[in-house]
Amino acid sequence: MKKNFVVGFRQILIIPITLLIIGIGSKTVSAQNTQNKLYSPIPLTDFTEISDTLSNKDIPTGQGGFARDYAVKLNKGDNLAVDLSSENFDTIITLLAPNGVTVLENDDGPEGTSNSVLFTRITETGTYIVRVRSFGETGVGKFKLKVTKLQPVK
Repeated sequence: MKKNFVVGFRQILIIPITLLIIGIGSKTVSAQNTQNKLYSPIPLTDFTEISDTLSNKDIPTGQGGFARDYAVKLNKGDNLAVDLSSENFDTIITLLAPNGVTVLENDDGPEGTSNSVLFTRITETGTYIVRVRSFGETGVGKFKLKVTKLQPVK
């Protein structure tokens, strides 16, 4: 009798525990799907100068400032120039490879201003991230970003 009770009790517990585990698992998946939607870089489809604004609603950098990301599709062998300028904050431009590794970063351009410029040759086809951010904790405001595919001189 005791053995039958234990077997029956286990069977009664298996169903609620299984449902609980499935419920927790589905909530985790749902949270992950929601999280993936939170990060969506702005696509750059044409190579023209854009005017935008960096604000405290953008991506926190963990250093007190904020960043805004742009996704750009590039091909192996592309020669790229990226110019970032602002009268409101000291700019930093970062180019991230498709795998998330920093390809290149610049704080101050060669002309001695607080604007930023990058030149590089792309070594791998894929979607790259151009990250605009400010140097320091409080830099927000309007900026201009220009991403250019340079053409070889003929």
